[in-house]
Amino acid sequence: MRIFITGSAGFMGSHLVDHLIRIGHQVYGVDDLSGGYMRNVNPKSIFTKLDLRNTPKTVALIVKIKPQLIYHLAADATEGRSQFTPVRATERNLNASLNILVGAVKAKTKRVVMTSSMSVYGDQKPPFSENIPKKPVDIYGISKAAMEDATKVLSQVYGFEYTIIRPHNVFGPKQNLADPYRNVVAIFINCLMQGKNFYIYGDGQQKRAFSFIDDVTPYIANAGFLSKTAGEIINVGPSKEYTINELANEILSHFVTNLNDIPKHLKPIFVPDRPQEVKMAYSTDTKAKKLLGFKNQTPLKEGVAKMVEWAKSVGPQKFQYLDKLELTTGSTPTTWKNKLI
Repeated sequence: MRIFITGSAGFMGSHLVDHLIRIGHQVYGVDDLSGGYMRNVNPKSIFTKLDLRNTPKTVALIVKIKPQLIYHLAADATEGRSQFTPVRATERNLNASLNILVGAVKAKTKRVVMTSSMSVYGDQKPPFSENIPKKPVDIYGISKAAMEDATKVLSQVYGFEYTIIRPHNVFGPKQNLADPYRNVVAIFINCLMQGKNFYIYGDGQQKRAFSFIDDVTPYIANAGFLSKTAGEIINVGPSKEYTINELANEILSHFVTNLNDIPKHLKPIFVPDRPQEVKMAYSTDTKAKKLLGFKNQTPLKEGVAKMVEWAKSVGPQKFQYLDKLELTTGSTPTTWKNKLI
């Protein structure tokens, strides 16, 4: 099949490109390299550097390619930062997705797989299942919820198929180690590789279910091909949750010899909660098992070990901050204002 993938130089997108090429598809990728890298681009793919906020160019490219299937993974996936960059978050999440959908309609694409987020559930009682209402509590979640609704409406009007995937807390090789705003596993590892403290927001008792990339990619791919996934919303990720403190100790175990005697310069530093951060956020995987055959095969311990091994092969990365946030107030995390990470 002729397949178009957005965010193809990023973390999840590049893994999906690799997977689909391995099984014999012709893949066209697009990325603006704001969070991805050319080193992630598969040489067997046909790559275009493009900012998806550019409506005419985005639509024209999709119409030119005429993909049979589109996977939209490009996003400004910085949930915690979105309260301080609300315009950027909305433009890169909602507006860009609308451009993809318009292009898909004009190119007569059969199906679009939209990558959403567990953030659409907001601060409800976990584990979250797909049939509970969306109640986002942050700008990122709002933009993703709106993207989902827009996809449904345009599908009804123009007749293309869609599948919405809600992955959560995905980590693994090729993740952006230099982003100080997102990817907790990558941030902790990069700090420790630099021989410095990492920061934990709140008391570290927040709970998340961490998904290793190899356990997510094949199922996102399958969502584009199975007739039974058309019109469905599916959580993709494990149901086993861990606290941030548990995650921190698992990562620390690869950098210290004794967790009971952590050197002062490597100990986590606790700072106030980030505004609007949901304390408990993890989902059910029942629907993913039923429709996609989902299996979580990589325990957190094994996944972290693989991530650390890859990160050490790449080496420590200098954290890349935005030149400035759109809003800076007393509630802006000091880790960002003072560039502490």
